[in-house]
Amino acid sequence: MAISMDEATMSDLGSLRWVDMRRRVRASVAGRTVVDSAEAIQVWEPDRVVGSYAVPRAAIGLALSAPSPVSAAVRRPPILTPDDEFSIHTCAGTVWDITTPDRVLPGAGFTPDDPDLADHVVLEWDAFDEWREEEQMVVAHPRDPFKRIDCLRSSRHVVVRAGDQVIADSRRPTVLLETYLPVRHYLPREDVRMDLLIPSETVTACAYKGRATYWSVSVDDAVVPDIAWTYTDPLTDGGPVRDLICFYDERVDVTVDASTG
Repeated sequence: MAISMDEATMSDLGSLRWVDMRRRVRASVAGRTVVDSAEAIQVWEPDRVVGSYAVPRAAIGLALSAPSPVSAAVRRPPILTPDDEFSIHTCAGTVWDITTPDRVLPGAGFTPDDPDLADHVVLEWDAFDEWREEEQMVVAHPRDPFKRIDCLRSSRHVVVRAGDQVIADSRRPTVLLETYLPVRHYLPREDVRMDLLIPSETVTACAYKGRATYWSVSVDDAVVPDIAWTYTDPLTDGGPVRDLICFYDERVDVTVDASTG
């Protein structure tokens, strides 16, 4: 029987997983590097879809304090995303405070009881001010080495409507494919009714594309919030969609025709 790779790669979601990062990972607090390791790994606790950096205990040293043994959380969401707190641990282990020269990071370290990982400290992303892989800044969360994005120039005809109003019409989209996520169509600004868009204060971060800024749309005397976004200064992988505009298929009507016109 043929195997779906999407299903195969997600079949171990309930297991404790790890991978060697093969790169130098650093974390800083108040402008000071407090974690620096060329032996970092990435760890996914059971049922977490996004991993965390973990480093050998030697890279933390005497900074670990206030050990607190914990069991796997029973009351928790069935699937955990970056929106779920680091403090929800889905395997048994020990929680640690991490002391830095500038402040104490409560509960920011976790050592699983699993013998393969017991010598590593899993680190809370949000406890630190900045992360780098080699010299490149990392945003949002660690990048998963088993996920990627592809940006493909296309001739598909993409029309975006909000209600009865056409707000974009393009035959030159860039199709962005990201592992496990919906296909997105990024459009040139010249093909978008920019006069209908209202700048939003919302900013989000993607580990693969960078920081996105948003627009709302004004249609039929109503404002639909945060309906479109763009990357004005994307990370390397997101370079092909720089300054292009993408719309939430879930919030507007996006039709895609395979015809080249």
